Amino acid sequence: MSLKARLTAPEAASTAHDENQLVAVFRAKLLEEIDLAEMSSLAAADRRDRLERVLGHIVSREGPVLSTHERAMLIRRVVDEALGLGILEPLLEDASITEIMVNGPNHIYVERAGRVEQLPLRFASDEQLMQTIERIVSTVNRRVDESNPMVDARLPSGERVNVIIPPLALTGPTLTIRRFPKSYRLSELIELGSLDEATMLFLGALVRARFNVIVSGATGSGKTTLLNALSGLVPEGERIITVEDAAELQLQQPHVISLESRPPNVEGKGQITIRDLVRNSLRMRPDRIIVGEVRGGETLDMLQAMSTGHDGSLATVHSNSAEDALMRLQTLASMSEVKIPFEALRDQINSAVDVIVQLTRHPDGVRRVTEVALLDSAGREEYRLTSVCRFRTLPATGDRSVRGRFEQYAVPRRVAERLYLAGEALPPVFGVADSELQLATREAK
Repeated sequence: MSLKARLTAPEAASTAHDENQLVAVFRAKLLEEIDLAEMSSLAAADRRDRLERVLGHIVSREGPVLSTHERAMLIRRVVDEALGLGILEPLLEDASITEIMVNGPNHIYVERAGRVEQLPLRFASDEQLMQTIERIVSTVNRRVDESNPMVDARLPSGERVNVIIPPLALTGPTLTIRRFPKSYRLSELIELGSLDEATMLFLGALVRARFNVIVSGATGSGKTTLLNALSGLVPEGERIITVEDAAELQLQQPHVISLESRPPNVEGKGQITIRDLVRNSLRMRPDRIIVGEVRGGETLDMLQAMSTGHDGSLATVHSNSAEDALMRLQTLASMSEVKIPFEALRDQINSAVDVIVQLTRHPDGVRRVTEVALLDSAGREEYRLTSVCRFRTLPATGDRSVRGRFEQYAVPRRVAERLYLAGEALPPVFGVADSELQLATREAK
C-alpha cells in the first residue's frame, strides 16, 4: 500500500499535492525541535544522521502509521528538503544519470546512457523549485532573481549548473545539472564502443608525438570525456596548464595547473574570461595547454600558442563535422578585438592545427569517434583535410542500435615520418600513402 493510501481520511485524496503537504508539515515540526546553532557545528554527515533520528521520533510520536519502507521514504524526503535539494537529491546520487533537466515544477527529465526520459516527479510549486535553485546557487556565492535571471556555475562537487528563470523562461524556473563526467582511459572507451583499438593506438601516438589536436562534436557528444582520456597520455615530466569554464578535466599527472574562469559578481565586476586565462597561461612556462572549450576570442590566442612552441596542445570546439570545425575556429578567432583578415586567420589555423577528431552521439546513445582527419594545407591556401579514420554506419535495425565498423586509411608520409622521429609506431592497419596523388584519389572516392 502506498504512503498516500495510508494517510488519514482528509489526507486520503491520494494526490501528489497531499504528499508534498505532508512533507512540508513534518519539515516544519522538525525545524521546531532542532537547535540550529548546534546543527551548524556538526559535519554534514553527522547533521543528516541527527535530523533523521529526531524526525524518526516525531513520526513515531505523531503518525501517520506507515510501513518501514514508507517511513524511511518520508524521512528521506523531509531531510532532503531540509538539508539537500529535495526531490533532486536521489537523482544526484544515481551514478547512471548524466544530466538532470527541470523544465518548471511539473516536468523533470534525466539522461541515462545517452537517452532522455521523463520522471514521475514534480515540485509542489514554482516557489519550492525556486527555493531549491536558490539553495544550489548560494553554495557558489551566486544569486538568481529578476535582475540576474541567468546563472551558469559549477557546484563544489563538480556538477555544472545552469539556471534561467522568468521572465526569460516562459515555462517557469528552469534548471539543468550536468554531472561531473567520469574519467575514462582510452582503453575503456573501446569497451563502450566509442572507438577501436587501432584508432586508440593512433590517437595515443599523435598525443605523445606532440601533434596539436582539436576535439570536435555537438553538445553531449563526449568531447570532454575524450579530451580527458587523451590528456592522460601526456608524459608525466611535462608541465600542463588546463583552462576551462567549469573545471571538469581530471588529469593524473603530477605537474598540472588547473585554471577556471570566473563570472562577474553581483555588481557586474571581477569577471575573468577564458581569454584572460589563456593569455596568462602563456606566461607560466607551459609545455602544453589544454583548453576545455574555445568559444570566442580566446581561440586566436590558443592558435597562436599552438603555432609558437606549445606543440601537443589540445582543445575542444562545438561543431558537426571536421570541415565545420575549421570554419568554426576561423569564425571564433575573428571575434577577438584584434581585427585580422580571414586569409590571415586561415594561415594561423593551417600552421597551428594538426588533427581534428570528430565525435557524434548516435540515436542509440553511444558516443563515437566518427572521423579522424589530418590538416594538410599550409599558409593561406584553402583547408585540405585528409581523413585517416572513419566510422561507417550500417543500415539501421529495429532495436535502434547503431552498427557499423571503423575503417582506417593510409596517412601522409610526412605524418608517418614525424611519428617515427618522435619514436612512435604507426599502427600497421593505417599504412603510409606513397604520394599526394594517392591521397587525392582516395579522398575523391
